[in-house]
Amino acid sequence: MRWQIAHKLPASLILAMVLIALRQLGASTAAEMVISIPDQTLAVVDGEKVMARYRVSTSKFGNGDNVGSYRTPLGTLFVSGKFGDRLPVGTVIKNRAPMGEVIAVDAPNRDAIISRVIWLRGMERQNSAAHDRCIYIHGTPEERHIGKPFSFGCIRMRSRDVIALYDSVHIGMHVTISEKPIDELLPREKPTLLSRAD
Repeated sequence: MRWQIAHKLPASLILAMVLIALRQLGASTAAEMVISIPDQTLAVVDGEKVMARYRVSTSKFGNGDNVGSYRTPLGTLFVSGKFGDRLPVGTVIKNRAPMGEVIAVDAPNRDAIISRVIWLRGMERQNSAAHDRCIYIHGTPEERHIGKPFSFGCIRMRSRDVIALYDSVHIGMHVTISEKPIDELLPREKPTLLSRAD
């Protein structure tokens, strides 16, 4: 019955309906992440709107993508996997699987991947090894170091922040890691009559 109705519609109308559906789908998945190395900040941007902002920790060894370098890759990557659905805060994750142990914030002598894992894959030559290097956005118990370079290549976050981020990102979402200040990576606010200073 549905096919008979669609079959009677003009081809131009069917095409218009498909284009509208694709545009709506694209709008709902247009968000992206931007990460500023100098500001140690990650932001989620959707079009002209900044949806969220978080402090992070990138590599203490600097930027790059050589295997064994422990550096944070630069450029455009995308989310290739998500691991940790509904795990308790602080759950240790090894090889993208929960280990059944929960670590408290700033537990002494513990430097584990915890809470959630967002796995990244590079889209450019300069970050082509990122996926095989297991470059993640993930939770860390060492929250006292968030806001300064301290990782071994990954992007570390506070558990509460990475859980909030995890719930808002999707597979395929683009991630730009840059040496630019965060303000240069964010959309500029358009002035409105409400924002006038006079």
